[in-house]
Amino acid sequence: MWLLKKDFSKKGPGLQIIFPQYLQEKFVQSALSYIMCNGEGEYVCQNSQCGCQCAEEFPQCNCPITDIQVMEYTLANMAKAWAEAYKDLENSDEFKSFMKRLPSNHFLTIGSIHQHWGNDWDLQNRYKLLQSATEAQRQKIQRTARKLFGLSVRCRHNPNHQLPRERTIQQWLARVQSLLYCNENGFWGTFLESQRSCVCHGSTTLCQRPIPCIIGGNNSCAMCSLANISLCGSCNKGYKLYRGRCEPQNVDSERSEQFISFETDLDFQDLELKYLLQKMDSRLYVHTTFISNEIRLDTFFDPRWRKRMSLTLKSNKNRMDFVHMVIGMSMRICQMRNSSLDPVFFVYVNPFSGSHSEGWNMPFGEFGYPRWEKVRLQNSQCYNWTLLLGNRWKTFFETVHIYLRSRTRLPSLLRNETGQGPVDLSDPSKRQFYIKISDVQVFGYSLRFNADLLRSAVQQVNQSYTQGGQFYSSSSVMLLLLDIRDRINRLAPPAAPGKPQLDLFSCMLKHRLKLTNSEIIRVNHALDLYNTEILKQSDQLTAKLC
Repeated sequence: MWLLKKDFSKKGPGLQIIFPQYLQEKFVQSALSYIMCNGEGEYVCQNSQCGCQCAEEFPQCNCPITDIQVMEYTLANMAKAWAEAYKDLENSDEFKSFMKRLPSNHFLTIGSIHQHWGNDWDLQNRYKLLQSATEAQRQKIQRTARKLFGLSVRCRHNPNHQLPRERTIQQWLARVQSLLYCNENGFWGTFLESQRSCVCHGSTTLCQRPIPCIIGGNNSCAMCSLANISLCGSCNKGYKLYRGRCEPQNVDSERSEQFISFETDLDFQDLELKYLLQKMDSRLYVHTTFISNEIRLDTFFDPRWRKRMSLTLKSNKNRMDFVHMVIGMSMRICQMRNSSLDPVFFVYVNPFSGSHSEGWNMPFGEFGYPRWEKVRLQNSQCYNWTLLLGNRWKTFFETVHIYLRSRTRLPSLLRNETGQGPVDLSDPSKRQFYIKISDVQVFGYSLRFNADLLRSAVQQVNQSYTQGGQFYSSSSVMLLLLDIRDRINRLAPPAAPGKPQLDLFSCMLKHRLKLTNSEIIRVNHALDLYNTEILKQSDQLTAKLC
């Protein structure tokens, strides 16, 4: 303490001389505590380290909170300047020119974008300026952060600060890819190259642009289609173009027609199909059985509660030599005059029979899928509801489940009614809600299906798998089944971006060939192994339905 006394009295004897000798040292200590610790603690020195020993009521007396807040504010502004530097590069003329020069007629991988990035000298010079600026900014942030943590040593809480992360060249390339393919309709997102889809920000799926086809060797495209850039326009040598994809020419598609016929004499364009559906042409009729415990055709009913009806074929019993395609549906619905109802339909499709859980829901208006079209009949309260799937969205069906709900504003007196039992058409307060369905029809066509021949081919594949993958002895059968599986699964409903398509082929094996689950797994695994190890082609991921 004699050091404190000596230092404190350098400028003169000071006030301590008016105190007795035994109080002078205590006076100096109290004065230092008042000056250095703001009277909130006792200033002490130990081992050449001096500091405030805080009183219980002032636990933060050692913490320079004002200085810390100033430095935290400074670091926040530095982090903003760091982010602004990246935005300045994206808004620069060099970066915009680079984006415009990137080819748009085929898909660009991260590797191909990297090549264009390295060959653009103007962009490289601008990028070096960014790197030098961020390096200088990083050093400033580190110095300020070290001061901040030094001031916070005697504080009870650590400062909440993280150094901004430098955007690597790989992240810049991924950013370019996202700007190319996930920047549509005023929305933006992040592109996932492994899934060739976008993860849109802001709870929307509208940011994804059409993803161009992949140009390369083997089964990749030689050129993208001019009409639809997502599909192939031409193929490499040894491959043929089929529905926008390139397939090996050694697959004999004519032989696959012996198992299941994918062609029909009804070769109509979509405009012709729309006209025929409106006229309800008999050539497109598929004779189904109407089943419902809740609705009777051509009879008024109250639709304010869910109603269910089904149209089924029962091919496993009646038409075992056929599978069936749906290309459209129609319903004729009549409403009472001045009705406030707006019917809403949910349609589930079972492709090859099975339980209701093995059906898929038609995504009306999503991913380009069509919507119901409503046309009022002349001099009538009836409407024709037509759904045109056409050649693009046609698919297999065995049973169609239709759920009917209705949107309406109900009077308070009617909200607690059950809606069951016979309707009372004489009550004008109720009859405005009643409707009737006079006709419901599925349009499409049937395809020949040889279950026995296909089952024998599947058993060959199953046998080769159990014998240790001896694929070479049955390569022709493998190619045929790969072709059939691919053509069946291609007729699956549209999948959400980033989601795999449904596996209709396994449903056909289960319900039409009556294979067990273990047999289905072995067959698909054998086909996958042959496709990847022998043909050196990538597998298309599918989601289980049956």
